[in-house]
Amino acid sequence: MKRTLFGRLWPNVTAVVLFLGCVFPVYWMFSTAFKPTGDIISEDPVWFPTDVTFEHFKTATSVDHFWTYVTNSLIVTVLAVVFSLVIALAGSFALARMRFRGRRGFIVGFMLAQMAPWEVMVIAIYMIVRDASLLNSLIPLTVFYMMMILPFTILTLRGFVAAVPKELEEAAMVDGCTRLSAFRRVILPLLAPGLMSTSMFGFITAWNEFPLVLVLNKDAEAQTLPLWVSSFRTAFGDDWGATMAASSLFAIPILILFVYLQRRAVSGLTAGAVKG
Repeated sequence: MKRTLFGRLWPNVTAVVLFLGCVFPVYWMFSTAFKPTGDIISEDPVWFPTDVTFEHFKTATSVDHFWTYVTNSLIVTVLAVVFSLVIALAGSFALARMRFRGRRGFIVGFMLAQMAPWEVMVIAIYMIVRDASLLNSLIPLTVFYMMMILPFTILTLRGFVAAVPKELEEAAMVDGCTRLSAFRRVILPLLAPGLMSTSMFGFITAWNEFPLVLVLNKDAEAQTLPLWVSSFRTAFGDDWGATMAASSLFAIPILILFVYLQRRAVSGLTAGAVKG
């Protein structure tokens, strides 16, 4: 009886501990954003805000070029995700449906590209962008963000395409559809979970990217929100209230996207990882 009770209890206790460990930094970030400066710099930690203030949010959003940062981040992130999905749909279909020499090598190459840290190529990327006279432009950010998320997108969507029976596509072609029309009418609607999961991953990756924009875009008019989050420093040190307020605002779009796509994204990541 004791063993049965312990066997049921310890997974729940472990799950609660892990949950609290993951949630606490998020709670501390949001709670610090609403605390007065005195509570933030106090030697004794203030676990719950007593006097709620919105001054830190006002400070964070009143900086120069704030809405420019927001606009640039949205443009770069959305374009990178859309372009990567369009290219990945064609690439994943080719890898899942067609047999050609070097197919496995392509798949291994995508896996290696996914594992490679982009930070080690920052200098090379900077030299390429500089020689192309595209510094302080959103174009290279969009292109390189798309390249970052493209390997994962292709590999994940490949699993979904492979899971769709070929007979459905062949039946549509027998009924008069072309291969492109069969893909659009039959396969594409069945890829919705995969599109949701990969778009969420791509959005988070491009939205959070920091090193590239720091190196390539020195002009404030061409910078994005990650640099805005890291900019709250004064002659007296870091303004932690404004930093936490900016971090909270920065995380809200990702939280909204995750809540909205949660069910489809989880099923999509699982299915795309084991099929094909």
